[in-house]
Amino acid sequence: MLEAREAVRNLPTYHPPLGGRDGLRLDFNENTVGCSPRVLARLREVTAEEIARYPERKPIESIAADFLGIQSDELLLTNGVDEAIHLLCETFLQPGDEALVVAPTFAMYEISAAATGARVITVPAGADFEFPTSDLLSRVSPYTRLIAVANPNNPTGTVAEPAILLDIARRVPQAAVLVDEAYFEFYGKTLLGQWRSVPNLFVARTFSKAYGLAGLRVGTLTGNASHMSMVRKVGSPYNVNGVALACLPTALTDREYVREYVDQVRRGRDQLQKELDQRGIRYWSSKANFVLVSFGPLKTAFIQSMRARGILVRDRSQDHGCEGCVRITLGTSEQTAQLLRTLSESLAEIGTKEVIAK
Repeated sequence: MLEAREAVRNLPTYHPPLGGRDGLRLDFNENTVGCSPRVLARLREVTAEEIARYPERKPIESIAADFLGIQSDELLLTNGVDEAIHLLCETFLQPGDEALVVAPTFAMYEISAAATGARVITVPAGADFEFPTSDLLSRVSPYTRLIAVANPNNPTGTVAEPAILLDIARRVPQAAVLVDEAYFEFYGKTLLGQWRSVPNLFVARTFSKAYGLAGLRVGTLTGNASHMSMVRKVGSPYNVNGVALACLPTALTDREYVREYVDQVRRGRDQLQKELDQRGIRYWSSKANFVLVSFGPLKTAFIQSMRARGILVRDRSQDHGCEGCVRITLGTSEQTAQLLRTLSESLAEIGTKEVIAK
C-alpha cells in the first residue's frame, strides 16, 4: 500500500480560518485597504500573451535586488515567505538534523523543517515573550542545521535586537540562520546584507503585508550568493506567477503609498496600546502591524462581540503561552478609530472584571 513518508504523516496541520471573513479584516495582518492603485492599473494592463508565457523571474529579481540595495545573485523571488522557508529547509536539512524555533512563532517553520525528517526543537520564549537567547544557544548541538526567527515575531510582535541574532549566527556557523522580516516595514531594523560577514545568515521579506500583495504570493529570500545558488537548485524556475512578476516593479515604485499606510498603522498601534493601558488590559508591546492582547476567559466572548459589530480579530489562544489571547491587526487611521469605538462597545457588553489586568 502506498503511504506518505513518516515525517509527513506526523506533521501538524496548519488550518488558517479563512472562511466567512466578512467585515473589517483585522485578523490576518494583511494590508487592510489593499495594494497601491498603480498596481491595480498595471494588473488591468496584463495581456493574454503575458499570461500565456512561462514567467521570467530573473529581470524582476534584478529590480527587487536594486530596490533592497543588494546584488541579484543574493536574492531569490519566492511564492511568499512560505516558499522561502520551504526551500531553505529542503536545501540544508535532512533526517537526523535538528532545527531550532522559538515558541510561540509562525507555524510554517516547524512544518517545513519537520517535513524533511529533521527533528524540530522548540525553545519557549522568556517572560513577556522575551527572546530566549541563552536558552536557544543551550539547545545548539552538532546536529543543529537551522535556526528560524521571526523578527518582529508573530503572534507576539516582540523583537530580538539585530546584534543578538548576528551573534547567534556567528556562534552556530554550521546552521542556516533564517531571520524572517515579514513585518520589517513596521519595525525598521534589518539584517539585510549582513551575510557578507556572517555567511550562514539568510533574510526573508514579504510583499503581503505593507504592500498589500498577499493574494499575488510574492516574497524574497536573500543571503550569501554561493548559498543562494544551492537554494535555487531545489526551487522551480517558474515558482512566482507571471501576474505577480508583472505587478511587483510597480508596487516597488510607489513608495509614498507604502510609507503613508505604514505611518497610519504605527500611529494606530500606539493608539490601541494607549487605550489598553488606560483600561488596565494586558498586552505585549509590538513592533509589527498587530498587537497581542490577553482577554483571559472572556476571549471567546470578545471575539464574538467584535465579529457581531463587523470587525474580525484572531484567536491565538492555542499558541504556546498565549492562553486567552487575541491578535488585533491595525489598519488606516479611520479603521483604527472604528476599532477603538467597537472595542469600547464590546468591552461594555462583555464586562472586563475577568480580563487579565497588567
